[in-house]
Amino acid sequence: MPKPAEIPTIAPWPEGTSSFAFTEISTGERSTGAGDLGRAYWNVLTSSHQNSNRYFYAQGNYDAAERGPGGVWAAKLISSTRVYLQGLLDYYLFGNSSTVLEDSKSNEKAEEWGRSGKDPDRFRPDGMPKND
Repeated sequence: MPKPAEIPTIAPWPEGTSSFAFTEISTGERSTGAGDLGRAYWNVLTSSHQNSNRYFYAQGNYDAAERGPGGVWAAKLISSTRVYLQGLLDYYLFGNSSTVLEDSKSNEKAEEWGRSGKDPDRFRPDGMPKND
């Protein structure tokens, strides 16, 4: 039987955390934080307002961070996984496009802004109604 140190982790732990952090954080915070991110990504897909993705990424990370350390943990995990998967997809669809890279970096900045507890309205596009 393998020793605990020999068992590989299957989750890409966010930078600055460890698998031990997973057990120290409230399950409720993790799950509601994940729900906040899910709602934000759904809003990105269904929004009819152009260039609103950064706002929704910031809002989702902000809402998750408001849940506590578990929400921040879930936001980091989900955001880093999204960035990784989107990077792979973009690479195979668009190659090494500088526009795609700039867009990805801008999205990451918005996510970090929201996770830090700063007002996500900074990324709200002009003319976007408050109910979106």
